[in-house]
Amino acid sequence: MKSTLPIAAVDTSIYVYDNTFEGLLTAVFEGYVQKHWQARIVTSQQYSPQLFATKYVIETNADKATRVWKGLLPTMQKTERSCLVKCFLSELPQREEIIYQYIQYALRSHQNIARDYGNKYVMELAQIVKMVGREKHRMEAFVRFQKLGDGTYYSVVEPDFNVLPLIATHFKNRYADQRWIIYDIKRKYGIAYDLDKVTQITMNFDMENIAADNVVAAYDEEEVLYQTLWKAFFNSVNIKERKNMKLHLRSMPHRYWKYLTEKMI
Repeated sequence: MKSTLPIAAVDTSIYVYDNTFEGLLTAVFEGYVQKHWQARIVTSQQYSPQLFATKYVIETNADKATRVWKGLLPTMQKTERSCLVKCFLSELPQREEIIYQYIQYALRSHQNIARDYGNKYVMELAQIVKMVGREKHRMEAFVRFQKLGDGTYYSVVEPDFNVLPLIATHFKNRYADQRWIIYDIKRKYGIAYDLDKVTQITMNFDMENIAADNVVAAYDEEEVLYQTLWKAFFNSVNIKERKNMKLHLRSMPHRYWKYLTEKMI
């Protein structure tokens, strides 16, 4: 059976933004101005031309983004607004739709909707936030620093989600007396602490292809000894008769092993 809806009734607007949270909020603002309630919001990398669809290139605007963010205050507390950020950091393909529809529902409801799991987008956002939170806690537990010759501690990670912005405060507080770098090789950026503040950094080399000998040469003189002692300690407390690999993998998934000192051969 053919649809009787006129073509004009179908929202074929596609908003293309710069893959920043501020840019996404700007797109939300424009969606409200244009009354494009079902507009698709995509990054420039995701965009592909579609027949009968109208493309809108969104220029990130701090004022517009701030208006959206402040406009959520009557219906969302700080922790609930942070859930929108965590959903964005998931990098999942449906994140823009979920965030846009969640915001619309919140503004229409004029009340807190965080536990209204009967709504599809509330439920999906809660599930994503839970997954991102789990990855955040794992990164906080599994990061292993290695001391370099200049006294800086560095760690390489490859999380499923973009959680570096979420773990920065934890490591700043925990290791406040030492310089450190945590580098995400999947997203090719890192965070660095200089005993004062945490900043975002990028490196102009491919950390995945650095020769092992070159990495070892950059270690502090005591680092190799420390790693040897740590592996020996780990093996000494590991009781083979009580080994439960299923439980072990649930607590420490195999994908983290290549960055754990105690798992390196």
